[in-house]
Amino acid sequence: MINTLADRIRGLASLFWREVAKFGAVGGVAFVIDNGLTYYLMHGPMSDSEAKARFVGATVATVFSWIANRFWTFRHRRQDNVVREFVMFIIINGIGIGISTGLTAIAKYGMNIQDKNILFAAGVVGILVATVVRFFAYRFLVFNKELDEEPAFSHDHELIEAHHKAKAKAIHAASAEDSADADAGSGEGEEAVKRR
Repeated sequence: MINTLADRIRGLASLFWREVAKFGAVGGVAFVIDNGLTYYLMHGPMSDSEAKARFVGATVATVFSWIANRFWTFRHRRQDNVVREFVMFIIINGIGIGISTGLTAIAKYGMNIQDKNILFAAGVVGILVATVVRFFAYRFLVFNKELDEEPAFSHDHELIEAHHKAKAKAIHAASAEDSADADAGSGEGEEAVKRR
């Protein structure tokens, strides 16, 4: 039982770190897309609207991120309902975009910072905060299908059910033993009555 539990914990940790590594790789590319596009827009076509430039960069990176996470990072966790999955992804990314855009807007309008490099850095900090929020939200809300098909976890149900079956057998054995004792006791009582 302890070895089985230790194997399960090791397997879960391994899966978690694989997902974190893949999520990090996708996030790294999305980070380059987001910041590259934002930097270009801030210093070009949207030079007077830094928050909008951040919004556009984040939106393009979000579309890339959904495709990459769906087909690579969380491919074993994809939901059957693609529309629901995409809507949840968009909502969570809307929150993430709000965090990164919000920090840029707070720096510009709330703190009256005009330096584009500082405003850009505020958005980067926002992206880092939003990334942590996104990972856990994706993992538990968007791509949350059970891992029945993951080879490392194909026996999860057996582990859980084995524990419950063992417990049920113990309870059944205990109740059968009590029942046998009661039957034996009533049999002895009947023999005593017959002898009288």
